[in-house]
Amino acid sequence: MPRTEATQEFKHAADERFVEYYLDQSQTADTLRRFDVVYEMTSRLALAQLRGRTKLDVLDVGCGPGAQVCRWGREGHAVAGLDVSSAFIDAARARVEKEGLSADLRVGTATALPFRDESFDVCLLPELLEHVEDWRTCVTEAVRVLRQGGVLYLCTTNALCPVQDEFKLPLYSWYPARLKKRYEQLARTTRPELVEYATYPAVHWFTYSRLQEFLVGDGMRCLDRFDMMQPSSLARRLVKGLTSVPPFRFFGQVATPWTVIFAIKDRRSDR
Repeated sequence: MPRTEATQEFKHAADERFVEYYLDQSQTADTLRRFDVVYEMTSRLALAQLRGRTKLDVLDVGCGPGAQVCRWGREGHAVAGLDVSSAFIDAARARVEKEGLSADLRVGTATALPFRDESFDVCLLPELLEHVEDWRTCVTEAVRVLRQGGVLYLCTTNALCPVQDEFKLPLYSWYPARLKKRYEQLARTTRPELVEYATYPAVHWFTYSRLQEFLVGDGMRCLDRFDMMQPSSLARRLVKGLTSVPPFRFFGQVATPWTVIFAIKDRRSDR
């Protein structure tokens, strides 16, 4: 008898294709270059805020198979990683050991981080928030474990940009909410290939202003990718100059597939 989406969900966690896909993706040249950029921008900002420090305590939430954990570990920082998938944590431990590094790697949930208040200088939330139903608690937990002056790096979906990697569907970011709900249901049941067999398909689509408003309430001061851009070439100077004008900055947000925020913990949360 054929499986019906109303009565039986696809068992993503048991599907090796999901783990294999992300193991491969975590080692591509594009991914490693992106991690280099994340490291350069985030560490530069954190070290500027925490003057006198040369090494940082770093938490990677949703660390996957550990590529970004290793990137920070190679620079001598103390790194912890957390992921809901035990298969990914096992892969991360193997990768860390192979590189001769050390890291505190744990299976756990982003909405209840197993770490003390104010125990990290940097918290990374890379391409995670869109997959967490209770995204607000996820953000508040990340802020909780940051020390004063610490930096949160957050990268997630962009509701403004038609280009996205979460669903194998054109212009999906612009689909109406009701249609998105339909495809989320299909991804969890009869069409898991739409999301590369991911256990948790993307269910949220954000704008910079929406996340900024929430983070400000959590005691954070926010910067976007254009604020962080170093004018090291003529092209970069031109982009930075143009995006200092609000309409051009908005166009820049529309043109980039991911919503990226660098947030500094300036005060206690209002929540």
